[in-house]
Amino acid sequence: MIPSVRPRSPWRRHRWCPWSSGEGSHGDSEGQGTRRSGAILSRVTEPSTGDHPVTMTGSGPPETVLGPEDPTSDEALVDALSQPASDGRRNAVAAVVADWPRHLDGWARLGDLGRDSMESYAAYRVGYHRGLDRLRQCGWRGSGYVRWRHPTNRGFLRSLAGLARIAARIGEEDEAERCELFLLQLDPGWSRTHLEEST
Repeated sequence: MIPSVRPRSPWRRHRWCPWSSGEGSHGDSEGQGTRRSGAILSRVTEPSTGDHPVTMTGSGPPETVLGPEDPTSDEALVDALSQPASDGRRNAVAAVVADWPRHLDGWARLGDLGRDSMESYAAYRVGYHRGLDRLRQCGWRGSGYVRWRHPTNRGFLRSLAGLARIAARIGEEDEAERCELFLLQLDPGWSRTHLEEST
């Protein structure tokens, strides 16, 4: 059951988070987010526990936009995904996330290329939890939109969508439902056609 909606006083509307994903052999960067004014959404359901109510403002929730990844890591991921053989592509993507373990789309793509359901599940969960860490460092507190229309948000959302799909496959129906609900809370315009169109 979806929790009831309670209006709260307006505060902030939009958050934009500059970020560099460098880590491991390419350095370690701790990006801090900046915020833009507007109204706040208090809490949304976090799929790991499913115990946080949804509370909305009358003037609408804020929006968080993750900053870009290290351009070198993006180039490495594009190159890895261009590898012709499935196993070779999977190994190349794994090498990218080993060098840039904060690259959210890298984890999502590794989940897509998993050799079995549990390998995919593990990669998607890493991408999802690293994405939550990034959002929180941007000032997100379980509040507001994280929309697909912003390309830098897609690695996180792709990981969350993959987690929902694999959870359903392995019989974790409650987790799958929570993830699907969370996707719609983060982006009410969410559709799986987004994934198909961006593959």
